[in-house]
Amino acid sequence: MHLFKLCECPALKLNCFHVSSSSMWRLSESLPVMSEKPMSKTCVSYAQMLLENITEALTQTKLFTGINCSEQNMELKWSTNTPYVCAPKGATCFGNINLDFNQESCLSNISTDLSHYYKFFMAQPDLIHVPTFIHSLRELMENCFVESLPSDLTQNMDPASRASTYNERLSLCKTMRGFQVQAITISRAISYMSSGEHTK
Repeated sequence: MHLFKLCECPALKLNCFHVSSSSMWRLSESLPVMSEKPMSKTCVSYAQMLLENITEALTQTKLFTGINCSEQNMELKWSTNTPYVCAPKGATCFGNINLDFNQESCLSNISTDLSHYYKFFMAQPDLIHVPTFIHSLRELMENCFVESLPSDLTQNMDPASRASTYNERLSLCKTMRGFQVQAITISRAISYMSSGEHTK
């Protein structure tokens, strides 16, 4: 079971998410080497657009026929510890730990998360109803995290086109709710790296 609590991140004057789980502390294998350059303002915009589009998609009843998605629990598909490694420098979001910030680790974890979620979402037939969501996810990956694009990204440009089952719609709802939380973490991390605060 995942437990959430809000905590203060002084560097951004924003709250950040704390996720406690056994999987939280697992590092992904074979993380790509990422650039140490500051994230561009364009990447900030792409991340914000992704968050806006997934939030909008969650309000679309056509996606979740027969399911009240707002009443469902979120399902997290984290294979990394992004909230931990992307916490701002000096944050105390994880108990009394005074965190350092490593941009390479943060970018690598975000890349792995995006790739994982992209593969899941592309297999979901109902996402043809919200093309802006899957498009914004792909744009963020193509323009800011190209090192970790799935090898079949250019071959599979559209979500699966077939009838969905009830269990698939339920899983999609829960996963999208979890990804919305992850998108908040990703958007804030990219904004933090773009601001240059982590280099001070």
